[in-house]
This record gives sequence, structure tokens and C-alpha cells, in this order.
Amino acid sequence: MSLVLGWFVQILLGIAGGIAIGGGVIALFIVLDMIPRLAQLTRSYHQVHWYEGAMVAGSLLGTVFDFWNWTLSLGSWAGLVVGLFNGIFVGLLAAALTEVLNVLPILAKRLNMIHYLFGLMMAMVTGKIAGSLFDWFIYRK
Repeated sequence: MSLVLGWFVQILLGIAGGIAIGGGVIALFIVLDMIPRLAQLTRSYHQVHWYEGAMVAGSLLGTVFDFWNWTLSLGSWAGLVVGLFNGIFVGLLAAALTEVLNVLPILAKRLNMIHYLFGLMMAMVTGKIAGSLFDWFIYRK
């Protein structure tokens, strides 16, 4: 009886934790207004349900693959495609967070760099790319 109770508690805690984390992530996406902003930028308002479905499906598949340690052997080209999509997602998330918080305009105004805002953004992007390449090719060896 104790074994069944232990399994029940584990399942209950797993579901509760998943709901809490999932709710937090969805709340973050709602606060950052990511999906409507993406639809606005791509002029694809009529396909918003596809964006939402892709986010839910990606989260669900990622969780299942991570939970049961599943792997796919698709070759290095598939790794490049997955890496590209991960980079796009992280870039969109960072851009949405920056846009919501108005970090760059406030920073540029305080440092009297309004005319150099594009250069500031390019410096940040270049630094992020250089840091990622350093991490992937040099630091992890």
C-alpha cells in the first residue's frame, strides 16, 4: 500500500509542478505579448492559432523527450536546423523582453547615445554571437 501511495504522491507532485511551470511560462509569453507581436511583424494575423499550437506542441514534445531521455539520430544537418530555430526563439524572447522593459531607449537616452542606438544594438548582437561561438567551439572542448 505504501508503494502505491508513493507513486500517487509522485504523480500528483509532477502534475502540480508541470502546471505551475507551464503557467509561469505562458504568463511570461502573455506579458511579453510575443505571439501577437510576431503575427504583427509577419502580417499573419489569420495564422495566430498555428503559432500558439507550435509553442504548445514544442513544449510538450520537449518535455516528453527530456522526461524519458528520448533521442533522435537525424544527423548534423538536423542539428543545424534545430539550433537555428532555438536561436530564433531565444532572440524573439530577448527582443520581446527588451521591448517590454524599454531597456534600450532608456539606456540610450541616459547615456546620450540616441543617435547611436543602431550601433548599440549591433554591438549587443555581435557580442552575443561572439560569446556563443566562443562557448560552443573553444570553452566546451
